[in-house]
Amino acid sequence: MEDDTKLIEASKAGDKRAFGKLVKKYEQLVYSFSFKICRDKDKADEVLQETFVNAYRGLKSFSGNSKFSTWLYRIVTNNCLMMHRKESREPVVSLDEANLFHGTDELQIPHWGETPQDSVLNKELKEILDEAIQKLPLDYRIVFVMRDVEGLSTEEVGKALKLSVPAVKSRLHRARLFLREELNPYFAK
Repeated sequence: MEDDTKLIEASKAGDKRAFGKLVKKYEQLVYSFSFKICRDKDKADEVLQETFVNAYRGLKSFSGNSKFSTWLYRIVTNNCLMMHRKESREPVVSLDEANLFHGTDELQIPHWGETPQDSVLNKELKEILDEAIQKLPLDYRIVFVMRDVEGLSTEEVGKALKLSVPAVKSRLHRARLFLREELNPYFAK
């Protein structure tokens, strides 16, 4: 597999085959991440196409200060956010303003304890978790998916989203609290 730097430089010089190799190398990552954010195959396909169109058009601006994949995550995120804004008819509720976090210091979150590995694989649990993730406001869902699902470091998420590390940690913390609150009824059974 060719080095990204060589492929990027060749692509910047107009080599369409080199850019095609970059697309081939990263298309699964882009599609997978866009699907996790958009939760719809058609939307993920559209974001995939838009991402590589945007990447091709903006490749000359890629400075190499971050990994190419981090730059692609940023483009995917922007495309998902733009799509969401176009389609959004629901009022956006900030987790900062929601009553869910009012008095967080006093919030008693039950201890889940150890759950059997089988329960993690349980289809019902996966569906409930997926529904809970869908309820997250998009800004928090993006951070949660990048950090906890895709496994990016906090610093990489910050670079990709142009957020400070404390902002990433704050959003991630709020997303986790929200998900815990959503999942508590399931574990309290």
